[in-house]
Amino acid sequence: MRPSSDEPDFDLPGVAPSRQKRSRETTLALLRAGAGMLRTRSLAELSIEALCTEVGATVGAFYSRFESKEAYFNALMALAARDGEQRLGEIRRPSPDTDLDKLCHIIVSGIIAWMRNHEGVLRAALQHDDTRPDKWTPFKALAKATTGRATPLLLPAMDKGRKAAKTRTIAFGFQVVLGTLVNAILNDPGPLSLRSKEMETRLAGCLLLLLQAEINQSTPR
Repeated sequence: MRPSSDEPDFDLPGVAPSRQKRSRETTLALLRAGAGMLRTRSLAELSIEALCTEVGATVGAFYSRFESKEAYFNALMALAARDGEQRLGEIRRPSPDTDLDKLCHIIVSGIIAWMRNHEGVLRAALQHDDTRPDKWTPFKALAKATTGRATPLLLPAMDKGRKAAKTRTIAFGFQVVLGTLVNAILNDPGPLSLRSKEMETRLAGCLLLLLQAEINQSTPR
């Protein structure tokens, strides 16, 4: 989990505000430990007792900070979403003449880096989606925002004309990229895992091919 600072904003529903530095550090330690533990277990398997033992806190200390396990998980998801929003804001076109291949690699690598950083929380949210579909809503919104942020970066590298068609192709390209990554997080069907460097290379190449196919349709023959 990559908080935006050493002491991230804990102004979250269901989380008691911490005024003292030591108390904030315990809250952060609990969140970091839970995010790490969710990499190897489901939310149902995440024991509050085991979580507290991991950071040397009492169960009472946990419940003095979080109203419930559900509130704790909501905080984990909110922090993951905030990190994603921050990363989106950092995406910049390196230079006006950066080619489409390079742009695809920059954007896809950034998405994968975020997903790797929050893999356990994202998987738990996907699994939780069966009973609480609203839990995945912040990440759906983030996926839409990612496409919106990437589109004006990619369009200038796709030549002029047919803007609407190219915009739709970019949106579909991100549907392919994000769908593949979600499947890797949830099911890990192989041959490539989320942690594989080849996943970055191949998904960026896949996005590039889709965009090039659209460019070719608008090129006079």
